[in-house]
Formats: sequence, C-alpha cells, structure tokens
Amino acid sequence: MRRESHVRFCERAGVRLPRATHLVMGVEREDDAQRMRVALGERLAKFGLTLHPDKTRLIEFGRLPALARRRAGLRRPATFAFLGFTHYCGWTRDGRFIVKHKTQSQRLSRKLTALRATARRLMHAPLATQHAYYVRVLQGHYAYYGRPHNYPALNAFRQQVRRIWFWCLRRRSQKSRRLAWDAFEALTARFPLPVPRITRPWTPRHA
Repeated sequence: MRRESHVRFCERAGVRLPRATHLVMGVEREDDAQRMRVALGERLAKFGLTLHPDKTRLIEFGRLPALARRRAGLRRPATFAFLGFTHYCGWTRDGRFIVKHKTQSQRLSRKLTALRATARRLMHAPLATQHAYYVRVLQGHYAYYGRPHNYPALNAFRQQVRRIWFWCLRRRSQKSRRLAWDAFEALTARFPLPVPRITRPWTPRHA
C-alpha cells in the first residue's frame, strides 16, 4: 500500500483490512526486538498477513544510541520514515536529546508531481483561480508538515510551488513566454503566497 492505513484488529471478527502498513515499535533491548519481530510475524500469519521483507527492519534509535555514537565520533543513528516524516535523532541547543522530523523526500516528490499535473490543467485559468489553488496547497501542506525543525523543508516546498507557477505562466502563450522573474515577483506581490509557518509546535509533557 502506498499510504498509511489505520487498522483495527479483533481476534473474533478478524482483520478489518487485508493489509496494514507502517507500524513502528520501540523496545529497549535488541534481543527483545528480535523476539518481538518473530512473535509479530507468527501472530500476523494467523490472520493471513505477512511482514514485508524489504520494509521490515531493526534499527538503533533513541537517546542512548545517539549519545554513544556521538561520543565515539560516529554518525547519528539511522533514520526511519513514518506518516510522511523522516524521523531522526538530534540535539537541542542546550544539549538535550530530541527526535526531529522533516518531510519525507519520497512523499514530497509524489506531491510535487501531482501538483505539476494540476498546475498544467489550470494553466489558462484566471490568475485569481490559480492563486487560490496554490494558497490552498500551501496552507494544507503547512497544516500537516508544520513541525518544529521542519521549517527549511517547508520553505523549500514553497519555492518549488513558486517555480511551478512561474513555469506555467511563461507557457500560457507566446507573449507570456517573455515573462521575466522580476515581473513574476511583482505579480506575486499582488497575489501573495503564504509563507511557511509552524502549525504544530511542541507541547509540554505532563507527568
């Protein structure tokens, strides 16, 4: 499956969907992780499900592995993708461990491909219609991916949207092909695109 699915398991009624995807589990010890992997495979087999051999992996992740690698001068632990984000180990400015998130590159590539296809269909629509579409795209993107530490990826996505719009305007007609970037900047001053913003800030943990 290309997208995540929320699956409810009920032993009496069986599995509601034929396939599930993108399950992340965390354990403290490697031997526990190995046993859990075997047990999960056996349990899923009872429902006619299997673990994908190419997408199922065990990785070191968390504060202690990151600290050990940092002290040894090694690269940080491996990353993993979940729900459209790449999760990776990081550190705050005051030296505390933190799990950081950035937009998953494969998800971003698919979204830009779909955006280019829609932009071509809207190429000859009025500017106000095109502007409203790009505003909705950016606002929706910020609403989901607006996580702390992901601002560079948000800004890069906005720049890609600007380039797609500029490309479409240049191809509207022979006359529009002469549209220069400074003219496009003047146009986007009249039809501004929303700037990146963090919509899902950190919340304090409660004991």
